[in-house]
Parts: sequence; structure tokens; C-alpha cells
Amino acid sequence: MELVKIILSIILPPLGVFLQVGLMNKHFWLNILLSLLGYIPGIVHAIWVIAKKK
Repeated sequence: MELVKIILSIILPPLGVFLQVGLMNKHFWLNILLSLLGYIPGIVHAIWVIAKKK
């Protein structure tokens, strides 16, 4: 399941974070902000959140 989340995070970073932590979490909203500011920072943050929560 973690591999699916990482693949989704590469395609759409907030979706991967949402699947990991849910909607009402600071990491989700931070990832949306990072994704709006730049696609790569959103991906890096999403993969970090998924890897950290293992």
C-alpha cells in the first residue's frame, strides 16, 4: 500500500498525503501550499510524510 501512496504522491502530491494523514491535518494543508508554490516541493514533502509515518 505504501508503494501506491508514493506513486499517487508523484502524480498528485496532496492525494498521497491525504491518504496517509487525512483531511484535517497540518501536513495536508502544507502540502497543498507547497504544491501550489511548486510541484517538486509538494512531491518531496508528500514522500517525506509517507516515509515518516511508517
